[in-house]
Amino acid sequence: MSLEQPNYDVVYRDGDIEYRQYEPYLVSETVIENAGDYNSAGNEGFRRLFRYITGSNRAQAKIAMTAPVAQTPTSEKIAMTVPVQQTDSAEGWRVAFMLPTQYTLETAPQPTDPRVRVREMPGRLMAVLRYSGRWTESNFARKKSVLLDALKSESVTMVGEIQSALYDPPYMPPFLRRNEVMVEVSQLPASAAATAPAGQAAAY
Repeated sequence: MSLEQPNYDVVYRDGDIEYRQYEPYLVSETVIENAGDYNSAGNEGFRRLFRYITGSNRAQAKIAMTAPVAQTPTSEKIAMTVPVQQTDSAEGWRVAFMLPTQYTLETAPQPTDPRVRVREMPGRLMAVLRYSGRWTESNFARKKSVLLDALKSESVTMVGEIQSALYDPPYMPPFLRRNEVMVEVSQLPASAAATAPAGQAAAY
């Protein structure tokens, strides 16, 4: 995979569930309201965000001259990253791309589409279940149920909503795709304490 991805460390594995500590990163995101289903929301969100990273944004370049300083609006193409993340929220479906790490909130090009915004995702602990297969709502629902059951059995508290993360292009055969369901959690499962080295904290 040559595309940039969020940085994280796997701090604990519990069967098929990985607990990952993510570093902060920027995302461009959009909310799809009144979407008919998971797939249509994902398609519309991808189109909006792809337009943003391929030039539908405002970048102000300051050019130092003897006098004056000129500010020129330009369009800037932004490198593609993975995964594409999708979350079911009260507003609708939230779809997001990670922005390359070269950008900060101050330097990230501003979207021309008011439905797209740039914000920082804080560092956080995520519980993640990875799977292959097609990008369907039924697959998402099934894997979401598996993740929820695993967290419930370990009395792990969720923070926010479960989201899907898609890493591969549409032409990738489904059996080779990397898909994930993931959710922020407040702590590692109690079973992590039994496997932590002496003197090392198991919770975050």
